[in-house]
Amino acid sequence: MKSRIIAGLGIAVLSMAGASSTAIAQQDQSQNIGDPDATAQGDVAVTIYNNNLALVQDVRQLNIKSGRSKIEFPDVSAQIRPETLSFYAPNTTIIEQNFDFDLLTPTKMMEKAIGQTVTLLRTNPATGRETRERAKVLSTAGGVVIQIGSRIEVLRDDGLPVRVIFDKVPPNLRARPTLSVNLQSARGGTRPASIRYLTPSLGWKADYVALYNEANDSIDMQGWVTLTNNTGTTFHRADTLLVAGNPAGNGGRRNNTRNMVRPGTESADRERLGDFYLYPIAGRTTIANAQTKQVSFLDAQGVAARKIYARTIGWLTNDSSPRNVSSEISFSSSRDQGLGDALPAGTVRFYQRDTKGTPQFIGENNIGHTPMGSELSLKTGDAFDIFMQSEVESRKEITSNEWERSARYRIIEDGAVTRRVDVERPKKYYRTTMRYTFTSAKSTPIEVDLTQSGLMRGWWANDYRITSEDITGRQINANTRKWTVPVPANGTRVVRVTYETRY
Repeated sequence: MKSRIIAGLGIAVLSMAGASSTAIAQQDQSQNIGDPDATAQGDVAVTIYNNNLALVQDVRQLNIKSGRSKIEFPDVSAQIRPETLSFYAPNTTIIEQNFDFDLLTPTKMMEKAIGQTVTLLRTNPATGRETRERAKVLSTAGGVVIQIGSRIEVLRDDGLPVRVIFDKVPPNLRARPTLSVNLQSARGGTRPASIRYLTPSLGWKADYVALYNEANDSIDMQGWVTLTNNTGTTFHRADTLLVAGNPAGNGGRRNNTRNMVRPGTESADRERLGDFYLYPIAGRTTIANAQTKQVSFLDAQGVAARKIYARTIGWLTNDSSPRNVSSEISFSSSRDQGLGDALPAGTVRFYQRDTKGTPQFIGENNIGHTPMGSELSLKTGDAFDIFMQSEVESRKEITSNEWERSARYRIIEDGAVTRRVDVERPKKYYRTTMRYTFTSAKSTPIEVDLTQSGLMRGWWANDYRITSEDITGRQINANTRKWTVPVPANGTRVVRVTYETRY
């Protein structure tokens, strides 16, 4: 006897027509409908890359007939990239492959039933009496339009429960994403058949939880791998391997290194694949569809860390009012500093205990892929009670003689002429005094890292001098100079620096 399908016109269908109803599905057990744990997958291995890409390898024991035959692989990713498929079974040759992604849903059932006859089952909520009518589905565009005898109706929300009984499942609808392969086999019998393919919508990232102890300048850090599966398919008991890096063709973004003060030069004790680090998940794990899963991969205690107050300003920045300096936490991923690991890209969230000993959230920031031994400085927010105002205190043009008096050295660049100047740029010189005013409402003295950037203006103005500075600075590069400024408790500190420039 043929099985019959009873499908409710639930939200997927009657959201178009504005109707509400229940959903019931009955089908042969071979379709595995209604059992979320049923799977046709075999020995599954999943390699997950950053930026939402994964390699799935699935080995199944299949009975393959001699000669030409068709075999099916249900429960592949609904986001499979069919062009990346690789198939292998001993003594077989692949002829053709097809991916059936038209999944069995109430909406699809109604769409495929256009022009066909179905049974409407209505229940009177007062009496419980059921009435059945045969109806022809005319359209599902913007609503479900049906023909019952000589009348045309639009299914609508009239408060009566409505179900639709289908005589059969359309042959091209699948309960689960299915890959089918046409083969030519030299022999018959059961043997391992393996498929390998790439799929988007399965990715991972790292999340870090750092508890900062200001009293002893340290952090306790835990690292979590966060897996996200939106492929439409659950991968059962998968051997899972995570790859930290950005393979070419992955569509990934450039590694974010803005919070890295200095890249590390230490090799981490982790397996590598080419130029990428591997982070295997211990044991087999089920990665459910529409699920976020977290697995621990790092647990370090007492890592040396310190709080930094800092502000970076551009050349000739003239603040109209004082601005908060940033609050940052600096630490190293080196082995001798206590962390001792390479850090995959992710988000670091910082906590600090209050006076009652309860950890409280104090800020977060992102890191890129970070080699072991790197120095990091992560901004957690703006300091509430520490401000700095940058002002151009004075700026005037000076003569060439005054300019020459401040010269300490000459820079001569040897090379071929790369351009011709028809009109010589006038030589002008300027003396600029910048005033940096720091205020602190903290009850203890602090230090603020002041960084002046924008000093290198171009090939025509690469000669500048710092003729006076209240605190000796450190030249980071031709464009940047840095000072560490002590600021007294509940006090103010003014620092002046005089520059002579050609711009």
